[in-house]
Amino acid sequence: MSGRHYLQFKDLAREELDYLFERTRWIKDKFKRYETYHPLHDRTLVMIFEKASTRTRLSFEAGMQQLGGTAIYLNTRDSQLGRGEPVEDAAEVISRMSDVVMIRTFEQEIIERFASHSRVPVINGLTNEYHPCQILADIYTFIEHRGPIQGKTVAWIGDSNNVCNTWLQAAEVLDFNVHVSTPPGYEVEPERAGLYGTEHYEEFKDPMDAARGADLVTTDVWTSMGFEAENEARLRDFHDWQVDADMMKVAAPDAVFMHCLPAHRGEEVSAEVIDGPHSVVWDEAENRLHAQKALLEFLLLGRIKP
Repeated sequence: MSGRHYLQFKDLAREELDYLFERTRWIKDKFKRYETYHPLHDRTLVMIFEKASTRTRLSFEAGMQQLGGTAIYLNTRDSQLGRGEPVEDAAEVISRMSDVVMIRTFEQEIIERFASHSRVPVINGLTNEYHPCQILADIYTFIEHRGPIQGKTVAWIGDSNNVCNTWLQAAEVLDFNVHVSTPPGYEVEPERAGLYGTEHYEEFKDPMDAARGADLVTTDVWTSMGFEAENEARLRDFHDWQVDADMMKVAAPDAVFMHCLPAHRGEEVSAEVIDGPHSVVWDEAENRLHAQKALLEFLLLGRIKP
């Protein structure tokens, strides 16, 4: 599997994703039973962070240790990457001293350049454009609670950010539908989202129409990292795009609510929803751990026979 990267959701084929979801279930079951599983003994993950993180660092670091390996944390402020070392040079060195690299950074171009010079698999822990590990966990969470996602409808309410872009890619690969509702001026940019078609998503001016009949309603903060200077304007522009109890009432009766966290109660979601019966956000957060363990195992060892 040397050289296989996970930089966008569509880097994996549908059958590979189905395999990962099944491995996630198996790995999570062992975790819940407190059964030791160390397939990555003596393997090293390097985690490079240019953006702040809680869930990404914790899930990758804990996950690698639970698989028997070692995780090393690097922050660009404390390394030569933050002092002007070319990304390509850093990739050549880091990939000779480790077995897999996870990067959480700004532009997608940075991680693409790193991967092109890496001798080992590279994983996108988040960029401005995509957040594939989050959606891998989100879709597994839906499967865990409601079964296959094929043919279902996901309602995305809010900013057409990196998480939204990745949901749109996932819909094309796994054959489900995404209803997107954003304020004017924040619409989906198909080229930026990496889409090759439009048959799996539809845009709605009214967020209530986007949520109507949806099997999954999801959102994110109105101001993503790197856009803090726009915060006041975004608070005004997104005022009517809060996921609240009225919105969940028009979704399917058994609809689930997801949020990648951290959440701002009273802004993009009401406390009544995120803390209510539709919400699966805590399972969603935990499943980052298990889905990424399955991903690490796959990129380093290939398919594991049952």
